[in-house]
Amino acid sequence: MKLRWAEPIATRIGSSLVRALAATWRYRVTGYEYVRALRESRRPFVFVLWHSRILPLLYRHRGENVVMLISRHRDGGYLADIGTRWGYGAVRGSTRRGGQVGLLGIVRALEGGAEVAITPDGPRGPAERVQPGAIAAAQHAGVPIVAVGARVSSAWYLGSWDRMCIPKPFTTIEVAYAPPIEIEAGKEGLRRGMDLVSRSLHEVMGAT
Repeated sequence: MKLRWAEPIATRIGSSLVRALAATWRYRVTGYEYVRALRESRRPFVFVLWHSRILPLLYRHRGENVVMLISRHRDGGYLADIGTRWGYGAVRGSTRRGGQVGLLGIVRALEGGAEVAITPDGPRGPAERVQPGAIAAAQHAGVPIVAVGARVSSAWYLGSWDRMCIPKPFTTIEVAYAPPIEIEAGKEGLRRGMDLVSRSLHEVMGAT
C-alpha cells in the first residue's frame, strides 16, 4: 500500500536534511562576471547545466528568483518543492512529456524578464547530451544562454540514469560559468546553438 499522505512529510524532512548538508559546502567560482554583466544590463538569459549537477547549483543560486523547468513526473514534484523553499519559481514540463507547455511557459518567463534554468539532458537523458528545448526557448525569446558546470571534490553518486551528484559534507565545489552564447535564427541557428551549448557545457565541466 502506498502511503501518499506521507509524501509531503518525507519531502519536508528531505528538504531540511539537504539544506543542512548544503550549508557545509564551500564554493569556488570562476566566470561569474558573465552573469553579473547580464544582470547589470537587466537582460534575461537561460542557465544550462547537466542534470547530474542540479543539487549543488540549486543551492548556489538559492534566493535569486530563478525560474526552473521541472518535469511533471512525481520526482519533479520533490525538486519543485525544494526549489520553492529555496526561492525558485517553477514551470512544469520538459523537452518530452508536456514539453510544448513547459517551453511555452519558459519563453513567457524570459519575455517577462526572468532568468531561467534548464537541464538540456533532462528529464530522462541520455546523460550529458543536449536536447533542443533550451536552445529553442532562448532562440524564440531572443536571449543568450550561459552554461554552468560544477565539479565536486568528494561526492556520492546515485545509480540513476544521470548519476546524480550529492556533495559530501564540507566538500569543495568548483563552479565555472561560460561566456554567453547568442542563438541565431532559423533551423541552422538552432543546430549550431546545440553544438555550441554542448561544447560549452563540456568546457565548464573540464574547467572547474
